[in-house]
Amino acid sequence: MQHGPAVRRRKLGAELRTLRAQAGLTSGEAARLVGWHQSKVSRIETGTSGSKPADVRLLLDAYGVADPQLRELMLALAGDDTDGGRDHWWHAYRGVLPPAYRDFISLESQASAMRTLETTVVPGLLQTPEYARAVTCAAVEGLDEEQLDTLVEVRLARQDVLRAQPPLELSAVLDEAVLRREVGGPEVMARQLRRLAEASRMPQVSLQVLPFTAGAHIGVTGPFVIFSFARTSDLDVVVLDHLTSSLYLERKEDLQAYAQAFNALRAHALSPGESSDYLAAIAGDT
Repeated sequence: MQHGPAVRRRKLGAELRTLRAQAGLTSGEAARLVGWHQSKVSRIETGTSGSKPADVRLLLDAYGVADPQLRELMLALAGDDTDGGRDHWWHAYRGVLPPAYRDFISLESQASAMRTLETTVVPGLLQTPEYARAVTCAAVEGLDEEQLDTLVEVRLARQDVLRAQPPLELSAVLDEAVLRREVGGPEVMARQLRRLAEASRMPQVSLQVLPFTAGAHIGVTGPFVIFSFARTSDLDVVVLDHLTSSLYLERKEDLQAYAQAFNALRAHALSPGESSDYLAAIAGDT
């Protein structure tokens, strides 16, 4: 995680291995050209080791890669923050957060846009502290107070992406069950609903409610997140959460399928304006 999530490390390694082969070099020859040991080149190409943007520049120069767009893509995969990327603040929590969660936060922090379907709980980026505490307590058993406080702190720190310059653009479809499920008790839920109503009016946030009356829909298979990046669609990734792990999908076919599914969900949901009024009405009734 030192220089980006595992999903990017693997993609970067595969791309660099292809470029080396196109240059007609063995890994040992490439290592000698840049003054490294062969094992470093191998670790980068297999994705077992991260690589700094400076290292990637050395390899690209050694492979004779002059295409500016290709170089830009490789540096983006290496986590080059010269495009306004945000600080890797989550490194301070390495001893607490599992690798999959750190990967997710890294993607979220560097993405320009996020599309998400939520079927059970409020998106983490829009949770109030009390709601986040109740959800974390229910999802992770056996936490002591200090661990719980830390995880809630991380959840709230993630929300800074909505206030960054430029901010993350969040588009979320919320199943009505998210709004009806009482998490943390009536008072906690009332504050959370008011927070959602306020968030629906933020220019960088688009919220749409998928009402029960919409019936069965493609989202019944479960929630998902699509991250998009400003430089190129080649970095886009779909994240599926499971009980003990997360699945990252990068194939163009998968990205297209989930993008189409999200568009279909938006078409069946209330419009952003109708959803904002609906949220305000529910919040006013609690």
